[in-house]
Amino acid sequence: MGDHLQYERYLWFDGQIRRGRYPNAGNLVQEFGISEKTARRAIDFMADMLGAPLAYHPSRKGYYYEDNSFALPAFQVSQEELLAILVAKKLLAGSAGGAISRAISRFGRKLFASTSAIGLSEPFIDQAFSAVWHGYSPGQAQTFQMLMTALLARQAVSFRYRSPLGELPTQRTVHPHHLQHYMGSWVLLAWCTLRRQWRRFYLARMDEAVGTGESFAPQPPAAWRYMLHDAFGIFQGEETFPVILRFSPERARWLREQVWHPGQEMREADDGSLVLSLPVADLREIKLKVMQFGAGVEVLEPAALREEIRREVAAMVTLYGR
Repeated sequence: MGDHLQYERYLWFDGQIRRGRYPNAGNLVQEFGISEKTARRAIDFMADMLGAPLAYHPSRKGYYYEDNSFALPAFQVSQEELLAILVAKKLLAGSAGGAISRAISRFGRKLFASTSAIGLSEPFIDQAFSAVWHGYSPGQAQTFQMLMTALLARQAVSFRYRSPLGELPTQRTVHPHHLQHYMGSWVLLAWCTLRRQWRRFYLARMDEAVGTGESFAPQPPAAWRYMLHDAFGIFQGEETFPVILRFSPERARWLREQVWHPGQEMREADDGSLVLSLPVADLREIKLKVMQFGAGVEVLEPAALREEIRREVAAMVTLYGR
């Protein structure tokens, strides 16, 4: 309650300045029934901590703003809330060409006026936190900003897309429904008018992305939500099946703390090994994930995944046995 009462004083003082009334500490005392010392402390806080460009006018015996573009923070925030914003900036810094981190920085300056007001600063965040991604595909800042605008406005987007499965790019017009941050890369989930299907598009593979200005009626989440979370990895589908893996006792020590999918199940075996079961809709990504563990993991199910890995291992023996 005390914080709200203090902020009310700042709002009143700000309003008096904007009305050209040149308020001073005496006016605060009279309006809120506080001491002279408390009133002066409130004015100092506005200048030093909230960044208010206060200047004293001797002949008017009150304060005015040297820069009328100044605005008080919309509301007071806690150190934990501000920390969350600054850490989010750090985590998402490079994944959209810097567009997100720059936007968060601007937002922070407008909303909080000065991070030092509650003991935080961007240099401190840079020293205290970091985020490391490897193998991700950063998108261009202008592409991310255009897609974000189109997504919120429910407008179609056109771009040239370079698929790793094809040699030549194709022209696509899509209805954007969801932007997903996956393993450091931004991926657009959209209805593709060319393929007449829900498709994912990596922003890093888009060229010449522009909004068409054409509006569309968004489809309900029930029509596309399965494309995001139901199965392990980026490859999703309407149907999933279980993949069951057995990790050796040595590997199990590292796997017990890991989450590969919210729907996973773990079971400890008597010999110290670990059996992991998780839903999958496509074998491509889980195959690569399994092979990271070498002989420390065995595929129990499905047989198709066992066979794919067996063929891959045979090809590697041929390659390295030369």
